[in-house]
Amino acid sequence: MGDSWSDELWRLLGLALLGLILGLVLENVAWTLFVVLALYFSWHLRNLYQLNKWLQGKRTGMPGHVGGLWSDIYYHLYRLQQRNRKRKKRLASMLNRFRESTDALPDAAVILNDENVIESWNRAATSLLKLKTPQDIHKPITNLLRNPDFIQYLRNGDFEDRLLMPSPVDERIMLSLRIVPYGKKQRLLVVRDITRLHLLEQVRRDFIANVSHELRTPLTVVSGYLETLIDEDDEWVRKNRSLLLSMQQQTARMQNIVVDLLLLSRLETDTSHHVRNNVDVPAMLEMLREDAMVLSAGKHEISTEIDHSLWLRGNREELMSAFSNLVYNAVKYTPKGGSIRIRWYADESGAHLAVVDTGEGIPPQHIPRLTERFYRVDVGRSRDSGGTGLGLAIVKHVLNRHQGSLHIESELDKGSTFRCDFPSELIQQKEVA
Repeated sequence: MGDSWSDELWRLLGLALLGLILGLVLENVAWTLFVVLALYFSWHLRNLYQLNKWLQGKRTGMPGHVGGLWSDIYYHLYRLQQRNRKRKKRLASMLNRFRESTDALPDAAVILNDENVIESWNRAATSLLKLKTPQDIHKPITNLLRNPDFIQYLRNGDFEDRLLMPSPVDERIMLSLRIVPYGKKQRLLVVRDITRLHLLEQVRRDFIANVSHELRTPLTVVSGYLETLIDEDDEWVRKNRSLLLSMQQQTARMQNIVVDLLLLSRLETDTSHHVRNNVDVPAMLEMLREDAMVLSAGKHEISTEIDHSLWLRGNREELMSAFSNLVYNAVKYTPKGGSIRIRWYADESGAHLAVVDTGEGIPPQHIPRLTERFYRVDVGRSRDSGGTGLGLAIVKHVLNRHQGSLHIESELDKGSTFRCDFPSELIQQKEVA
């Protein structure tokens, strides 16, 4: 490139010198220099015109001989064109491999922009969501998936959890949807067919509900007969009283399990928007504190820190069940002489119920599984205390139905904190008399 520029400079100087000599011969130096330089710049304009036509025509080969600096320019442009062509081939190959890999996925994948407009999708999305090419390209996803829960899911912008909804193609097909943000304001909608799992889960729920319902009557009958026998003043009863009391205790435990199973089944299967009223949570917690003191029988120090102006919009029976499970658990699993503190307060993130105890604590490996049905850290101790293993599962479902969440913090030999968090929109402020 450097030689071309020097050659071009010498060419310009040579033409200027030629024009000067001709001007002296013709006795008109200015006019002669003007004509020579005009011819020189005309040649450059012609080459610029040819370059423009060459670029517009997107030609792949080198043009004919042009000479001088222009030959180098064409050569470097041609090399750049060749590199770009190779790069495009590599990108096209990568894109084809990406499409082939996404088409091989059993789950539907739809690429959305930050305004939830469809940009592309894989083969599974065509069958699961019935997306059609090209009419559905660049259309908002809400034009095709009109489910109210899905629209609210997009509006909330919280994509940590999955959304379950029936397929827009066939309501018998159950889909699991999740949005994964990536890149620069891009979103990937992943859709999975979970119809089989959903049916199995429904069978499990129906089985538990039916069995629990069928067990209620015989357990009630057995409990009644045991109570009648224990009250009898009979020699056989006196000899076997401990046996009868043990049977009564185990029957009562089975009845508690059945009650909790039925409640849990109702919470799981009732997907309708349950009736919500303004719940006097402070009064509820004061009542639970009194019950806890009776259950404790003076073995624990139970204190409260309650914001009496803080009410909650929700279902009173469900909230009562969740809160009572947390308070009673604290009493059951806190050793004699320990303390239990019940806090009800609000901050910028919402309303919170915290039950803090000075019990033995929970090993960290058990905390993620505490809300599973029948999961116990210490099976023997839980049975001795009358626990069913369903309390925290009920708490979790109640909080989910109130857009809340459960957070557990625990340290061995120091105690545990169970905190229920509720969103700000459920808070109801009341004047304290």
